[in-house]
Amino acid sequence: MDLIYILIIVSFIISIALTPLLIPLLTRLKFGQQIRNLGPRRHMEKSGTPTMGGLVFLLASVISLIILVPIEEFSGVAILIFVTIAMGLIGFVDDYIKVVKKQSLGLRARQKIIGQLLVVAIFGFYLLSIDHSTKLFIPFTDITIEIGFFYFLLVAMMILGTANAVNLTDGLDGLAGGIVIIGLTAYIIVAHMMGLNNIAYFGSSLMGGVAGFLIFNLHPAKIFMGDVGSLSLGSALAVMAILTKTELTLIIVGIVLITETVSVILQVLFYQLTGKRILLMSPLHHHFELSGWSEWKVVTTFWLVSLIAAFVGVISINNIVS
Repeated sequence: MDLIYILIIVSFIISIALTPLLIPLLTRLKFGQQIRNLGPRRHMEKSGTPTMGGLVFLLASVISLIILVPIEEFSGVAILIFVTIAMGLIGFVDDYIKVVKKQSLGLRARQKIIGQLLVVAIFGFYLLSIDHSTKLFIPFTDITIEIGFFYFLLVAMMILGTANAVNLTDGLDGLAGGIVIIGLTAYIIVAHMMGLNNIAYFGSSLMGGVAGFLIFNLHPAKIFMGDVGSLSLGSALAVMAILTKTELTLIIVGIVLITETVSVILQVLFYQLTGKRILLMSPLHHHFELSGWSEWKVVTTFWLVSLIAAFVGVISINNIVS
C-alpha cells in the first residue's frame, strides 16, 4: 500500500514540475487549441490555449513506474503502459494534424478506428496468452455469465467506447481530468482489494500525473490535455476494468462518461428523424452551459455524480472479492 501512495506523490510532483515547462514550449510552437464556431460563444476566448498536455501525465506516469516498481512486478504493468501509450499516440497524431497542419477534423474517423482496433487486437492476443477468463461477473451478485468469443467484442467496445467517451467529455476546463481521477481512484481501490498490485501501481502513477496536470487545467485552463490525453485515459480505465474482471462495474463508475456519449448519439438520431434537437447542444455538459449554468457549476456537479457512482461501483464488487 505504501508504494501506491509513493507512486501518486512522485507522479504528481513530476507532473506539476513539467507542466509549467511544457506550456510556454507549446505556446512558442503554436500548438494551440482550435475552438469550433458551433460551440458556446464564451469558449472562443479559449482559442489558442496550448493543447497536447496529456504528454505530461503520460510521461510522469511512465517515469514513476520505471523508477519505483520492482523489476519482478513490472511485467504485469507493461501491458497497461502499452495500451495507454499506444492509444495516446493515436491521439497525438490527431492533435498534431489539427494544430500543426491546421486541419480541424484531425485524423479521419476510419483512420482512428483502424489504429484503435489494432491496439485492441494486440491486447486481445495478450488476454489469450494469459488465459484470461471470458466470464462476466454481475455487480452486487454472485452470478457469472460465460460469453466466450463475444467477450473479445466486449473488450473492443469497452476500450474504444471509454477512450472516445473521455474524448467527448473533455469539453470543459477540468471536467474530464476530474472524472478520470475519480474513476482511477475507484479502480486503484478495486485492484488493491483483489491483491492485483501491478494494476494498482499503474493506476496510482497515472492518477498522480493527472492530478498534477489538473492544477493547470482548471478554469481558466492554461493547458488542455488534447486527444493524446483523453484517448489514453479512457483506454487506461477500460483496461483496468478488464484486468480486474469488473467489466460491468465500469458502467457504474463511468456513468457520466456514458451519459455524455449517449447524449451525442440521441441528439444526432433525434435530429435526423425529426429535424429537431432534444438538447440545446451536445454533449450534455454544453446543454447545461447554454441553459445558464457556469462552467464551474457544470464541472463540479458532474464530478459529484462521478464520485457517488465510483463509491457505488466499489461497493458493487464486494461479492467478487469475498
